[in-house]
Amino acid sequence: MEGALNTADQAIIAGFFLVMLGIGFFFSSRMKTLQDYFTGSRSIPWWLSGASLYMSTFSAFTFVAYSEIAFKYGFVAVTIWWIVAVCVAVSAWLFASRWRRAVATSPLEFIEVRYNTAMRQGLAFLGIPLIVIDDGLKLYAIGNLLSLYLGYDLRQAIIFSGSIMLAYTFLGGLWAVLITDFVQFAVLLAAVLVLVPFSFQRVGGMSEFFEGMPPGFMEPIAGETYKPWFLISFSIVMFLSYSTRWSLVQRYYSVRTDKEARKVGYFVAIITLIATPILFFPAMAARVYDLPVQDTKNVYGLICRSLLPIGMLGMMIAAMFSATMSMLSSDYNATAAVITNDVYKRLWGKNSSDRTLVWVGRLSTLVIGLIALGIGLLVEHWAGDDDLFKVMADLASILIPPIGIPMLIGLISRKVSPKGALVGFTLGVLSGIAGFYLSSLPGSFTLPWGREVFFSQLNGVAWMTWITSVPTLVGMYAASFLLKSNPEEEKRIDEFISHVEAYGKPEALT
Repeated sequence: MEGALNTADQAIIAGFFLVMLGIGFFFSSRMKTLQDYFTGSRSIPWWLSGASLYMSTFSAFTFVAYSEIAFKYGFVAVTIWWIVAVCVAVSAWLFASRWRRAVATSPLEFIEVRYNTAMRQGLAFLGIPLIVIDDGLKLYAIGNLLSLYLGYDLRQAIIFSGSIMLAYTFLGGLWAVLITDFVQFAVLLAAVLVLVPFSFQRVGGMSEFFEGMPPGFMEPIAGETYKPWFLISFSIVMFLSYSTRWSLVQRYYSVRTDKEARKVGYFVAIITLIATPILFFPAMAARVYDLPVQDTKNVYGLICRSLLPIGMLGMMIAAMFSATMSMLSSDYNATAAVITNDVYKRLWGKNSSDRTLVWVGRLSTLVIGLIALGIGLLVEHWAGDDDLFKVMADLASILIPPIGIPMLIGLISRKVSPKGALVGFTLGVLSGIAGFYLSSLPGSFTLPWGREVFFSQLNGVAWMTWITSVPTLVGMYAASFLLKSNPEEEKRIDEFISHVEAYGKPEALT
């Protein structure tokens, strides 16, 4: 398929990028303090934060990976994304207001108050690589789409897209991220809604769609991978991710009130439930009308190329960029907040001025973006037959439970001691490493009830979620029973939990 686009499509894409960079330049001079750059001075309207959170929940990775699932297996792609909607709603109900009361600048600063310095640094140094590697995978995904549409070399496409989104995040901080997210939200909504009628027309209507789809295409579970046990394990990982991922919880603690913090999550859950079937219908319809596809990773791009008229293809490309730019810019900003506040300021720059900290934040953003860009280029070398969704989910199941469980327990429980949390965190990480090593071994083992499991299966969501979650949780409580908090720690923990439980408190405890 040729890469050249019509002049109208190219103009739309160029205009989109110019607007994004313009927003970054506009806010660059307004970032005076660390709170301005990383929390928007805790004055973000809930609807703006909600639109940003929604855009931060998926990327071009969604168009590539989930559309591939929808094309291959059908409705299970909707099932998986609806799981995300439920996880966001429950997370907002349980934790949104607690996050707002616990945090002032970065998502890990409360860890030192609730646990200790070692735990804060451990979560930072494990969480940063997790997010940067994940972002590298997403850059690879958007590079694939850009290469398909514009005919660029894949490496050039990854470098170009990574550079654009890094530039406006570096300049404008959280306000730039949020405003660009809202613009991108509008672009994405318009583009997806435009594609659906063309898909209906191509497939011949709803009755033709149901008559022509493969057997089991509308089943909520499908394939060898997406079975109930996988979906249960995936739900746990997603709940932990959407309750603790730094860029997502940042949206909760950047709004004005506890009530608005919950509204942010509820808004995202409702939009996700409504939009998901619309988003994946074109890929499912393409299976019915037998769209010629050599590489299923490119199915969404091929649909757009075959159905959309001049001008609208440029809008769809801008929409896919919107999704990825939103998620990655959010990650860059939140991770830079951790590096600046939880690593640099805590260990070396306690007396640094706001001006210095803002520049440290910008430099951190630049370094994070460049490393993610490098990882995206590396992925281009070793990307194989595994679908991108599986690679992302496997990585998340190894690292998210040891990070997420101590963070959530720290917001709700007085019973876990600082030493107990550190033991559980360490056990979870070591269990993940052990499971990853065992997954490389040949052969199999038999469970007590007779089921044979191949070692290679251990490095997957269905098994790794439990391999890391159970040791983390059991280790935290068992070690806390043996290594209790001292009186000073008990007092500090009680004050912290009392503060985050006091619904309506305006400020964080720092």
